[in-house]
Amino acid sequence: MNISLLYFDGCPNWKQTEADLASLATEFDFTVNHQTVETIEDAERWQFRGSPTVLIDGTDPFARPQDPIGLACRIYQTPTGAAGAPTIDMLRSALGR
Repeated sequence: MNISLLYFDGCPNWKQTEADLASLATEFDFTVNHQTVETIEDAERWQFRGSPTVLIDGTDPFARPQDPIGLACRIYQTPTGAAGAPTIDMLRSALGR
């Protein structure tokens, strides 16, 4: 399984996702590749819908067509409401698919 964490330095929310992925790495046997997105061209190439973005084997399991591509902090719809990062349970579910 190839896991990538895409982010830009202006958004601090990626650090929580990084910590959650690190705690799941042993359970699912993967390492995380970090990718900084610095330009709008990078965002378009990666289909980056905001920071943080997790790609599992090249696919964003949380992507919604209405989410814009660009350099912004991403909003995730979690069971407890809007948040700046997916919950660890959301990540575990996406990794288990």
